[in-house]
Amino acid sequence: MLPITDPLFYAYAVPAILIVGLSKGGFGGGIALIGVPLMSLAISPIQAAGIMLPILLVMDAVGLLSYRHSFHKPTLKLMIPAGCVGIAIGWATAAYVTDDHVRLIVGLISLAFVLKHWFGQSAAGEAGEQNRYLGAFWGMVAGFTSFVSHSGGPPYQMYTLKLGLPPILYAGTAVLFFSVINATKVIPYFFLGQFDTANLATSVVLMPLAPLATYAGVRIVRVIDHSIFYRFTYTCVFFVALKLIWDGLVGLGYL
Repeated sequence: MLPITDPLFYAYAVPAILIVGLSKGGFGGGIALIGVPLMSLAISPIQAAGIMLPILLVMDAVGLLSYRHSFHKPTLKLMIPAGCVGIAIGWATAAYVTDDHVRLIVGLISLAFVLKHWFGQSAAGEAGEQNRYLGAFWGMVAGFTSFVSHSGGPPYQMYTLKLGLPPILYAGTAVLFFSVINATKVIPYFFLGQFDTANLATSVVLMPLAPLATYAGVRIVRVIDHSIFYRFTYTCVFFVALKLIWDGLVGLGYL
């Protein structure tokens, strides 16, 4: 089948891909989850997710190539297995979980996390110690929310931001984690009917933007100051949290 031809869709999809690409390159963290809601202004969220996942895989490939020597192995050893467990839980409960409840809960937790950082503790400094229980917990939540509502970034950041890793190491660890998570999501998404020929054709049309935007994110991370990187990332999490809370409240009929 032919790709989507509606100009309004591309008016939303092009900036969505650029924003997600910057984030997948390591700059901006959780802002990647804005992509699907932005595309959903023109098409259904389910169709937007189906179009976005192949593009995410291309972005992940660029990110992996760029950060192949820059990642925090202890964090990945904790969070990747837990994230895969979270995906399995999301797949098993897909028919029973309400996306809007997940968005609201993740948004509230993320908002509390950022406010505590801003008003209750100092900015990220030296790398903190690993906590295997917290790492496994937040990794599982990140995998679950990534599968259910494409909001895995904030739970992932709950644990990793507090480690205070250098920007390149932080970005490379996030890229590798979500590369594995996105690749693992392909099979359950296929069986849930997320892919069809029209969606895949549209993904192909948008795909040339993916490596360009991702590489731009990689370049920014390599030159940005450590303190500016963390201030910007926490600010992004704050606004993403507000967006999740708003979407959850609207979806549940409270607004």
